[in-house]
Amino acid sequence: MAKVLIVGAGGVGAVVAHKCAQVPEVFTDITLASRTKSKCDAIAAQISRPIHTAQVDADNEKEMADLIRRTGAEMVINVALPYQDLHIMNACLETGVNYLDTANYEPPDEAKFCYKWQWEYQERFKKAGLMALLGSGFDPGVTNVFAAWAQKHHFDEIHDLDIIDANAGSHGQPFATNFNPEINIREVTARGRYWEKGEWISTDPLSVSETFEFPEGIGPMKIYLLYHEELESLTKNIRGLKRARFWMTFSDNYLKHLEVLQNVGMTRIDPVKFEGHDIVPLKFLKALLPDPASLGPLTKGRTCIGDLMTGVKNGKPKKLYVYNICDHEACYREVQSQAISYTTGVPAMIGAMLMLTGSWKGRGVFNMEQLDPDPFMDKLNKHGLPWTAVELK
Repeated sequence: MAKVLIVGAGGVGAVVAHKCAQVPEVFTDITLASRTKSKCDAIAAQISRPIHTAQVDADNEKEMADLIRRTGAEMVINVALPYQDLHIMNACLETGVNYLDTANYEPPDEAKFCYKWQWEYQERFKKAGLMALLGSGFDPGVTNVFAAWAQKHHFDEIHDLDIIDANAGSHGQPFATNFNPEINIREVTARGRYWEKGEWISTDPLSVSETFEFPEGIGPMKIYLLYHEELESLTKNIRGLKRARFWMTFSDNYLKHLEVLQNVGMTRIDPVKFEGHDIVPLKFLKALLPDPASLGPLTKGRTCIGDLMTGVKNGKPKKLYVYNICDHEACYREVQSQAISYTTGVPAMIGAMLMLTGSWKGRGVFNMEQLDPDPFMDKLNKHGLPWTAVELK
């Protein structure tokens, strides 16, 4: 049916390539591209169906546009670094193809979750008759769709929304991140922020925590309040919302290592002079840490990510928890990746599938909750991320 170009050959890019290859009736021709072609070739060798590979510098808009034309791609799935989002969007506009990503644009010199830069592309994509789908991962992505689905089927108004993300697995390494170390550490060390009664409230990094009882035998874990980009769009698109927060679990070991790294300046994102050269400490740290893609065969346990929502239906109070549990070892058996990459890569494939088949269509820039949640929820169950909805007292 369609030719697709996947940009990015990290853990998530590998999952997207595997999952697209599993749906040949939609993704008839697949190209996987990255700055380092050998990474693409290694992923392609894992896949029983032939896929193409290519080298591209995603910061170079001309290179990107030339590759899009050369492959004949009808859409681009961007799972490269968030710094590259705008360059890839520009290349899509130049070549007239649809766009999808899993994380909002971040400027390289500032850790900032903000859709402003990409929302400003609304009129350009609309005028070109193209669709750009933002944040089609898990969080953001599936968590947005969970809220939209609950709004459509279970609530007249959702008043409180807590997105809760737990990695209850372990890779056995002294310190490693389950996705790109640079992005992970920028995210965790940023100030927290949540939305309440029409305004944003800021908190010191990791200063707010609670204990949450996770389902299906995972049990109690400590969760920490962070800011995450999906809150920015959900507060605009979910009716009746009075409070929205995002929470994530961290092990004591992770937090201890992170504190030491911060204290010695290794998480800084500004350049420092070292032996006559400018280096960014966080980029250097990234080079020292294990590649997240290498953690697949080492990681055991499960993830649990979901939306806990309270609101009203027919004038009566209601509380609903919608979640997915994903097993690290099962993911590795299927696509040679751990569950963190899997839970981001599968929704990227599903979002692309819905766009290419016309189930989701539009002109302009869209966040996930702005589209019909039902076909996406159905595909989650069919493609490896089954969900559960439980009404709570």
